[in-house]
Amino acid sequence: MSAPHSLDELTRLIQARYPDLSPQFQTGARYLIDHPTQVSTLSARKLAALAGVQPATLVRLAQHLGYAGWDALKAVFTQELHPPGTYAARARTLLHRPESAQASRQSALHRQILNLQALEAINPAALDQAVALLADAGRIMVAGFRSCHPAAFSLRYLCNLFRPDVHLLDNTGGTLNLDAHHLRPEDTAVLIGYAPYSREIVELADAIQPQGCRVLALCDSQLAPIALHADCVLTFSTEGHSFFPSTVAIQALAEMLAQLLLVRSGDHALSELNHTEARLHASGAYR
Repeated sequence: MSAPHSLDELTRLIQARYPDLSPQFQTGARYLIDHPTQVSTLSARKLAALAGVQPATLVRLAQHLGYAGWDALKAVFTQELHPPGTYAARARTLLHRPESAQASRQSALHRQILNLQALEAINPAALDQAVALLADAGRIMVAGFRSCHPAAFSLRYLCNLFRPDVHLLDNTGGTLNLDAHHLRPEDTAVLIGYAPYSREIVELADAIQPQGCRVLALCDSQLAPIALHADCVLTFSTEGHSFFPSTVAIQALAEMLAQLLLVRSGDHALSELNHTEARLHASGAYR
């Protein structure tokens, strides 16, 4: 069997083989999975010292997992956490791509369709767990920054139509850290992000960990910074044909979660939705 080409595949392989690994391999593998950014930036010698193993252990671990050596294993982390090319570089490629406007539109649409189709294929069991975390939460706190903010807002808005205790953590007035410390163990925090991860979402993930609340991460990798300590992780693809990562699947995932939460919540949610709609119409919100 060939060595994994993505971090998600590598994580699943290590999880499957972990019980049968030697104690030294277990220590090394666990450190790699828990510190993906370090793997992509530090030398094997430095990583081995931090992990408490010999550098040769990491080399042998890489070979045990099917790679030619350490550099091949490290390349998986480097490629996914530091994708090649800036937005400007991708835009330059887009401008000089030898294809017609029609072909470009078709390629872009095809890539978006693949991203949507992948949602269910890569999240079958985790979706049920995610909905359970939301349904059982005392409060639902949602956070997504920069290009992830629209999906976070949509999830909050849709859920608010039938559940009043869903709130947005949006750093208005610079109060994000203060709001994070008000989270309670019975709450569920939904964190949304993809590479390159915004400073705010990574800092928020670190800040809420001591609060003991449950965390649902919506991200592009099982090894994303916001996924490493999450109770449940749902992944999506941001692959696209344009200069900017695709956010179509993120939005679809937010809408899917709202729908599944409504169904799970049953008649009570339906009653709340009826009341909300009646209030909106009565207030003149719709024309």
